[in-house]
Amino acid sequence: MHNPFGLQAVWDGGFVPRATLIILAIMSIGSWYIIITKLLDQMKIFKQAKETAAKFWKAPSIAAGSATLAEGSPFRFIAESGTKATAHHDGALLEQIDLSTWVTMSIQRASDKVQSRLQDGLSFLATVGSTAPFIGLFGTVWGIYGALTAIGMTGNASIDKVAGPVGEALIMTAFGLLVAVPAVLGYNWLVRRNKTAMEDIRSFSADVHSVLVSGAMSTSEAGRAAGAKKIG
Repeated sequence: MHNPFGLQAVWDGGFVPRATLIILAIMSIGSWYIIITKLLDQMKIFKQAKETAAKFWKAPSIAAGSATLAEGSPFRFIAESGTKATAHHDGALLEQIDLSTWVTMSIQRASDKVQSRLQDGLSFLATVGSTAPFIGLFGTVWGIYGALTAIGMTGNASIDKVAGPVGEALIMTAFGLLVAVPAVLGYNWLVRRNKTAMEDIRSFSADVHSVLVSGAMSTSEAGRAAGAKKIG
């Protein structure tokens, strides 16, 4: 049975309801795109963390270990940043900074860039989660206003004249919640996974810093074993 007060009726209700539906649709598509792409990026980082634990520390040097890692890997980026820092620690100005501090600063900057990349798009999810219900509520208020205006002009307040337009208006609230809930859940989930990924990256950064400062390609076996167990 055809429903004359469904989504199609909302779409045909005028410019404002139509624009509200389009905005919510764009926000929903953007949210799902970010959730899926960030999830794939995180899965790649977790896989690269396992490869780093298996290959990197068996190399004779940091440079050789970096070559065993995939291009674009955040672990390779951090290792290469540390290597470049030790190779370019010269000049009148840089010699005023001890090697340990210089390497620490370089590796920290690299880690911050990786963290910034992991957080790309999360602000959009937070914005959608906080604003989508209000956009849907705006559509509801506009729809109820239109319904009451029509009732006032016709003077007919029968149930069929009230229930239909009000039901159409409430669809906007439901649509707003349908957009906001996945965005909020996805944001919280991705933030937790980002924290796990950054723990692995910071542990790797600390080990690389220790190796570069000491000049020896060795790390704590216990620390690496604990990190591999956590990744697994």
